[in-house]
Amino acid sequence: MTTLTATRPTPAELSPRVGIGEGVRQTMTLAWRTIVQVRHNPWELGDFSIQPIMFVLLFTYVFGGAIAGSTSEYLTFALPGIIVMNMLFITMYVGTGLNIDLTKGVFDRLRSLPIARWAPMAGRIIADQVKQAWSIFLLLAIGMILGFRIGTDIWSLLAAVGLMLVFALAFSWVSVLVGVVAKDPEKVQLFGFTALFPVTFVSNVFAPTSTMPGWLQPIVEANPVTILSDACRALMVGDDTAGTEWHVASAATPAVQSLIWAAAIAAVFAPLSVRALRRRV
Repeated sequence: MTTLTATRPTPAELSPRVGIGEGVRQTMTLAWRTIVQVRHNPWELGDFSIQPIMFVLLFTYVFGGAIAGSTSEYLTFALPGIIVMNMLFITMYVGTGLNIDLTKGVFDRLRSLPIARWAPMAGRIIADQVKQAWSIFLLLAIGMILGFRIGTDIWSLLAAVGLMLVFALAFSWVSVLVGVVAKDPEKVQLFGFTALFPVTFVSNVFAPTSTMPGWLQPIVEANPVTILSDACRALMVGDDTAGTEWHVASAATPAVQSLIWAAAIAAVFAPLSVRALRRRV
């Protein structure tokens, strides 16, 4: 009589090495998993829509006349900066979502599947880029309804959007690190308010640098939020023929500086995030 002997799969059969192409496909699938949640919970878009619209309306009609003399001139100045500020705050949702997946065990279940190790994190970041693009174009649409006009061309506008998305991609690693280290999602949100508010408000997002105290101006000018806002103003508005103090002659210098800041942020926080994630899981 023949005896049947069961053979146990080898570790290589249980967890095959995933190629780059397959890993990219898995990343896009997980990104779609994050995006499609909006269809079941439309209120999730409220954080990406209601708050930035309120910022535009409140600062334009409450402070616009005092800062720029008229709401239309202030909207031309402030809208690019408000979009930049909103972009930074939205990146914190990457850390919040990642923290929820970690604390509820979703991330562990995903990693138990035969998928690329980096796919769950990359999928979360890619999904954030889609939401970022939605928020940017939404604010542009609201601004145009209120009277904002693009002073350059479509290619310069798309360059400004691309620049913000690149910076958002780099800054997402800060959010990932906070999401991995924090014990619960509330701690991630607390960091967003306590750390990002000073960084965004100590900039020229809402007011020209020249209106600030002399000792504060060098800090504001060195702030990457100021540099990115200047680049976006130049790409969206172009040269200001009115000769106001917030005139930006060229986008080249602030755009290059913004890319340098983005590369530096990613170079520092990406390895720290990956290391923290490996230690946690």
